[in-house]
Amino acid sequence: MRRAARPLLYAGIVTAVVGLSVYHSRAIADPPYSYTSTSRFGWSLLYIAVLVVVAYGFGLPDLPRSPRQAVTTSVAAAGAGAFVVSVVQLFLGEALLPRFVVFGSAILLVPWYLVCVALAGAGMPAATGDRVLVVSDTVDPSLLREDVARSPERPAIVIEVLPVDAAASNGRGREPLVERADRDRIDLLVLDRDAQASPTIVAQAAAMHESGLRIRTLSLFYEEWLGMLPVSELERVSLMFDIGELHRVRYGRVKRVVDVLFGTVGLFLLALVTPVVLLGNLVANRGPLLYRQTRVGKNGQHFEILKFRTMRAGPDEVPTGWTVEADPRVTPFGRLLRVTHLDELPQVVNILRGDLSLVGPRPEQPHYVEELSQKLPFYDLRHLVRPGLTGWAQVKYGYAGDERDALEKLQYEFYYLRRQSLALDLRIVGRTIRSVLGREGR
Repeated sequence: MRRAARPLLYAGIVTAVVGLSVYHSRAIADPPYSYTSTSRFGWSLLYIAVLVVVAYGFGLPDLPRSPRQAVTTSVAAAGAGAFVVSVVQLFLGEALLPRFVVFGSAILLVPWYLVCVALAGAGMPAATGDRVLVVSDTVDPSLLREDVARSPERPAIVIEVLPVDAAASNGRGREPLVERADRDRIDLLVLDRDAQASPTIVAQAAAMHESGLRIRTLSLFYEEWLGMLPVSELERVSLMFDIGELHRVRYGRVKRVVDVLFGTVGLFLLALVTPVVLLGNLVANRGPLLYRQTRVGKNGQHFEILKFRTMRAGPDEVPTGWTVEADPRVTPFGRLLRVTHLDELPQVVNILRGDLSLVGPRPEQPHYVEELSQKLPFYDLRHLVRPGLTGWAQVKYGYAGDERDALEKLQYEFYYLRRQSLALDLRIVGRTIRSVLGREGR
């Protein structure tokens, strides 16, 4: 039932909006009208899309961790969807959908959201998921546990990282890997390349596989459970997959059309927000409104990225350091812009210019690119695609504060390059909305 929770939530949204629309057209409206023959049919589909995006953005049905969170999130998600459509109607000066449909759907969906949250298992302890035993000499147990705890694609608990020698049979009938798996009630066994090269480990894994235990290579575990590629696999697989923007022309064209549409809408929002930010900047920041900085884009080309300035003014030619939590350079007003993510809004101009895409690896400063290219394997591969306003590494890991963070993010970026598709782009946009609604920022 947990896997059915999300489809049921979306099905409930469609049922509520369409059902109330049909009922209004036949039983309430005077005179009655044909629901599917009017423009209200198209607007109801837009309302459904808004409710779906907002529900996902608020983390329904899987993120609430207590009954109280479930109630507040469900009410907020339903209310936010109705609010968005109401604002659009107010802006256009026309009742595109009846209030009966807009607010009736919101009211009906709150209890339905709660049902779907319950089906998704909300409120369960965080330490649930597949019990994993890893056999590897190269994996850092603490880093792996951090990655698993951060934002896994599938919940897991790393029970132990076992050295290859400790897992191999000694030839006297003892099977240490089988014994560990039985003792710790392991659900998933993960083998790195060295473990796969050991005949005694493979023999034990084969026996456990026959008994129902799942087996994965280290690379597959990282992909399926963590949404990243392990650094040990980067060099091996870096050329062995298609990249959407390079090898699928249709995807690249559709992606650019979406970028232009988003940039156009964003340009209107930028025009609305700029006067407010300008006033706040004059009072609290007392410096240039926009922050301009050179970044590395597609094919290594340099471009000037635009943001609302959030830090104290300094010499533009001096490269800035890694952004850190509670950065002392950030002004109080700048902190507000970062928390609300309004500082990123001028980048819609970069999107329209073609410097940025909506989704892609975040662009870095040239001096960091030069340093990281010398230290991290195949780092330049990320520059084969257009950088993004948001990206998979951004929503999974966040900001890079040093070279270790840059390496972690590179593993997520390789996953994105390998899986690049419109479906993954949509997931990234949805998770970005969650981040914005969660008021995350530096």
